[in-house]
Amino acid sequence: MIRRIQTVRPLPDFLLSVSFDDGKRVVYDVKEDMGLPGYVALRDVRGLFEQVQLDPSRTCVYWNSEIDLPSDAIYEYGRPQ
Repeated sequence: MIRRIQTVRPLPDFLLSVSFDDGKRVVYDVKEDMGLPGYVALRDVRGLFEQVQLDPSRTCVYWNSEIDLPSDAIYEYGRPQ
């Protein structure tokens, strides 16, 4: 079952606060993904990280057409809040 994201909020130090449709809330550390293609832009382009958006299906967060994170990865690897 794909978990749907209810809310996403950027936090300092490249962290995301994410709540899911089942009530689970996590903090996801995006720094761990900085080695993936395109993700370095989140660090190098001022203000980009804070522009995180939730896609219409609520199964992914994204910053642009090249940088996104699926909800299942956030759900599995996020630290409980």
